[in-house]
Amino acid sequence: MERKKIVHRLDTPFSAVEWPQIGQEDQDAILELFCHLLSPLGKYRATFLTPSRGKRERKRKRETREGGVESARPQVPPAPDLAAYVDVGFSAISRNLQDQSAASSVSEKKTETEAHNGEHDDNNKGVSSGSSPKKAPYSIIFVARSGQSAAFNCHFPQMVAVASKSQPDEEKMRLVGFSKSCEEKLAKALGIPRVSSVALRADAPQAKGLVDYVRGHVAPVQVAWLQEAGSGKFLETNIEAVPTKIGSKKAKTS
Repeated sequence: MERKKIVHRLDTPFSAVEWPQIGQEDQDAILELFCHLLSPLGKYRATFLTPSRGKRERKRKRETREGGVESARPQVPPAPDLAAYVDVGFSAISRNLQDQSAASSVSEKKTETEAHNGEHDDNNKGVSSGSSPKKAPYSIIFVARSGQSAAFNCHFPQMVAVASKSQPDEEKMRLVGFSKSCEEKLAKALGIPRVSSVALRADAPQAKGLVDYVRGHVAPVQVAWLQEAGSGKFLETNIEAVPTKIGSKKAKTS
């Protein structure tokens, strides 16, 4: 006879957040549009930027300068305008998402304070705070999930949801995870050896068609516990009683 026991467990609000579901045809279309947008950056790198050759090349250049026979370097034109709207790499994107999450929280608190007080200081309108202009928030984050450990990029859905919490629904940041291998194609479009994630900032030049398509086919990230926390409602502790099978009892040996 099958033996069972009752196991009690708590339903945690911090369970894993699912990535937005995107059909394979939509993924292919988004990847094609994105690579076409990035192609000027790859052409610029291939034409004007010389790949690093390591310590030996730096040593040769240093000896050439000391000898006074350094050849004149050709003038390199500025990078395409799109370069200022594209961030590449796990670390850079994660740091910027953290900054945008903090800015989103400050914006929400400021809005709540103004609504509570019902006051606006008209004398300060048009006065600069003296701080440097901040970059636009991300519009879309693209992640090449295929071939990577889930632990490597599992933080993206939660960070994207928090960072875009104060944005209007139609403008919320979108997260696009490619389920099949596309690192090589993205790397070629960017002109770099490898790439795991790429972020596109709002108002990027020549990107309206891509952004509109993604917003029409990819839903914003939904985090249930974040919405519940924002509602301010009391939720009782949810204790589940789950019947679990147990193995047969081992016979004691003398």
